[in-house]
Amino acid sequence: MSSPDPHAASPAAPAAPAASAPAGGRAPRADARRNRERLLAVARDAFAATDGQATLDAVAREAGVGIGTLYRHFPTREALVEAIYATELDAVVDSAPALLAQLPPEAALRAWMDDYAAFFAAKRGISETLRAGWASGTIATPATRERITATIALILDAGAKTGTLRDDVPAERVTMMLLGVFLSTRAGNDPDLTGPLLDLVADALRPAAR
Repeated sequence: MSSPDPHAASPAAPAAPAASAPAGGRAPRADARRNRERLLAVARDAFAATDGQATLDAVAREAGVGIGTLYRHFPTREALVEAIYATELDAVVDSAPALLAQLPPEAALRAWMDDYAAFFAAKRGISETLRAGWASGTIATPATRERITATIALILDAGAKTGTLRDDVPAERVTMMLLGVFLSTRAGNDPDLTGPLLDLVADALRPAAR
């Protein structure tokens, strides 16, 4: 049996908070927040570059902190991977309202598809740890598919109001189409096709496509 993947699972436990406050409920100090953010950014890039094989010692060195600082924020490798995933998921979901504020809905949708593609691609470096953690329960399973679908629905609703996006396509079907694009291009090792295929999906969601 394959390990659970939040992109495929509907029932999901709440995602773990992106940041944890120290004992007593006090907000972390500014330098502690900076260290945490730096560690997450470095670890994300290191895991992506080494297909998940980077050591925690190497991550701490690259971030310019001691290994003790890393462990204070992330007691285990699983905790670090979980935080990377949660942070990246928050970023891709939160990008939609900003895009809608800057661009027409149809352009915002296409730009957001690129953000989603980058999120999906970045998961590759931590996928093994994620799958093992989700299967064992050591990493909380976030409501990834639900949050992505809700984000797509937000953009589709905005486009329906302006008449620039179709109003007869459920957001869940768009999620399925996008996952199909990402999985097929990854399986075929042909990432250069991702952009053109996303263009086709975006074109299919314009009213003229009917």
